[in-house]
Amino acid sequence: MTSVAEAGYKIKSHSGAKKRFKSLGSGSTFKRAFANHQHLNVHKSPARKNRLAQTAYSTSTQSHKLKKVLLPYGSN
Repeated sequence: MTSVAEAGYKIKSHSGAKKRFKSLGSGSTFKRAFANHQHLNVHKSPARKNRLAQTAYSTSTQSHKLKKVLLPYGSN
């Protein structure tokens, strides 16, 4: 692997992922909020609104991809 100085550029973190996902504990799992729950909720059923109010957790596959996007050079 070449160093950043040799490559001449840095890999940037994904800004959208930074705003949406929060790391839990050791960083092996991430959490996020469900979309479509902020406004225009009048026509939605109570069950749907309750479901959208819950927290969503990443799967192991998603966590692996999120680590690559959020920490392009690793955790060190």
